[in-house]
Amino acid sequence: MYRVFCSRWVLPGLSLTAGIGIGATLTAAGDRRNNNRKASLLDRVPVIPIPSVDAASEISPYQPGQVSVNRSTAAMKYGFPSLSNIKSRESYVTSYDPRNRTAAWVIEQLNAETVTGSSDRKYCEFKEDESVHVYHRSSNADYKGSGFDRGHLAAAANHKWSQKAMDETFYLSNVSPQNPNLNQNAWNNLEKYCRSLTKHYQNVFVCTGPLYLPRQEADGKMYVKYQVLGKNHVAVPTHFFKVVILEKPRGDVELRSYVMPNMPVDEKIPLERFLVPIESIERASGLLFVPNIMKRTSSLKAITAG
Repeated sequence: MYRVFCSRWVLPGLSLTAGIGIGATLTAAGDRRNNNRKASLLDRVPVIPIPSVDAASEISPYQPGQVSVNRSTAAMKYGFPSLSNIKSRESYVTSYDPRNRTAAWVIEQLNAETVTGSSDRKYCEFKEDESVHVYHRSSNADYKGSGFDRGHLAAAANHKWSQKAMDETFYLSNVSPQNPNLNQNAWNNLEKYCRSLTKHYQNVFVCTGPLYLPRQEADGKMYVKYQVLGKNHVAVPTHFFKVVILEKPRGDVELRSYVMPNMPVDEKIPLERFLVPIESIERASGLLFVPNIMKRTSSLKAITAG
């Protein structure tokens, strides 16, 4: 039932690894009468105008030994997927979506140093983000009794290097309603996998966010439908994405992109089944990743050549 179609494109300075999988999981229940038609994530996403993002050219790459560099600055290396409501924390950067009361995306830079340390989540508490207007923020009361976990976008365990950094992952602006089975199993496995990549790559840049994908209803039309929680109407995503940019010591860059549905997922399913083409995430989210990465790698190659 589960099939993977993997492909690999080699571009100048960039390797893209992608696939289309979990067909049955990503296909809506209301679409069962079309079982004879092979559906993929690409069939399910709308074409959304993509903003022009030029931020990558304005970010200077981090140089080893540089003094007093904030880790959130380092996370900006490949620019921003979008430019709305940018907030910088101790070790991650986020774009907040005030309408949905959650982040549109969160970027963090992981390496062997950030994922180790003495910080402990038992000292952390979920808290409202007072930098967000009270009309547009979520609260703990919204999640109480909802049946959904407060799912981290920038994972707490990614920032063991600093208790302050870990504390800041508990802002509710870094949280989305997540199915408990997904949050504690398959999604947790993906987060662990991203941390394990720091053993093999110099830097691991992770961008995570929610998706609200359409599905076909009984009348044959496509609708974007999602639940909201509490008095603040916190949007419950239909899916979550994670875009992973992997840097090798020589400057080569590899890109992997994943999508998981916000529902119970068998944690025994290999993570490779959740690989999707990066273009499908860009179209569905309205974000942009590849041009930023290409601009950065091209600039670095030009500097090296000079």
